[in-house]
Amino acid sequence: MQNTRLNNLLDTIARSLGQWFVNPWRRFSLLLISWLFGFFMGSAVSTTAGQKAELDIVVAAFLVLLTEITSRIFYSRNFFARQAIWVESLNLLKIGFIYSLFLEAFKLGS
Repeated sequence: MQNTRLNNLLDTIARSLGQWFVNPWRRFSLLLISWLFGFFMGSAVSTTAGQKAELDIVVAAFLVLLTEITSRIFYSRNFFARQAIWVESLNLLKIGFIYSLFLEAFKLGS
């Protein structure tokens, strides 16, 4: 890429955010927010997709595809290598999403 002012600004912002999330409490809070947002998204998707009940199979296939892509991104890296913060947040978003879908399924089953 060319060395433009916008490119320099985005690089500086990304570098400063990366250094800001080196703090363990900030990193933990971001990961917790990711997990909670995934939990919210799972609850929202299950209630909105079930309203009309026409595209349930298509929505389920799309969600499984997104979950598998996320798992491929997270688990394709070396286990002992330090994970990037966006990869860890994406994985915890996926975990919260799946957990919420399991809870919704248990609610419907009881």
